Amino acid sequence: MMEKNAETEKELENNIDATGDVPPVTNDETEINEDLHVKMDDPTSKLKDDLAEAKDKYIRLYAEFENHRKRTAKEKLDLILSANEDLIRMLLPIVDDFERAEKAINESDAKNIEGYKLIHQKLKRLLEQYGVKQMDVNESEFNPDLHEAITQIEVEDEKKGKIVETMEAGYMLRDKVIRFAKVVVGK
Repeated sequence: MMEKNAETEKELENNIDATGDVPPVTNDETEINEDLHVKMDDPTSKLKDDLAEAKDKYIRLYAEFENHRKRTAKEKLDLILSANEDLIRMLLPIVDDFERAEKAINESDAKNIEGYKLIHQKLKRLLEQYGVKQMDVNESEFNPDLHEAITQIEVEDEKKGKIVETMEAGYMLRDKVIRFAKVVVGK
């Protein structure tokens, strides 16, 4: 092996000009060097491209996962908030019955009236705890998004288009109408 190194050194010495300069590089040697340089850069750039593509896929997949997580959390919250809606709708006629009974009882039955009022208030408080609110609609403008017009009656000019009487109270569960108020509208 030492002999080969010695021979290589002798060849290099022979190739050096008398001036001590290294002989000029030929075009063939330049092309080979450029090809080697390109081939060396090519795997690196390919790896960089692959890495950039993998990062892009990762970012997109992570964003998709986050969107899915947020969407399922929102759906779960909506399900919880509206899960009791059907039960509450079934309780509303009972609330109406309490109100009608309260109006129908004679004033002489004060003890009975107090009992009804107490039960009625308990039921209303329970519903309020779950986000149920009774609409206050008397003398407000008729709104088809909140009210159901049962009939129209003739009224003076300032009451036209306004609610004259509430036949059945409307209720909202948070910001959603769960029962439209049945009203009489002035025309």
